[in-house]
Amino acid sequence: MAIRASVQADSEDECVEGLAQLVDAGFVPIMMPRYMTDGRWLARAVPAPRQARNTEPADR
Repeated sequence: MAIRASVQADSEDECVEGLAQLVDAGFVPIMMPRYMTDGRWLARAVPAPRQARNTEPADR
């Protein structure tokens, strides 16, 4: 998937909160919060895959 969203934060707690907001918006984490060498926290997520729609009528 080409679309990726990143959370960059000053603390682990802020990064976790930002990642939780992405999950609430329909994203799936692909990188849990990590401390980077430049003193920041980083996490990544991608959009959740869409489920196939059933085009058949429900009552058959």
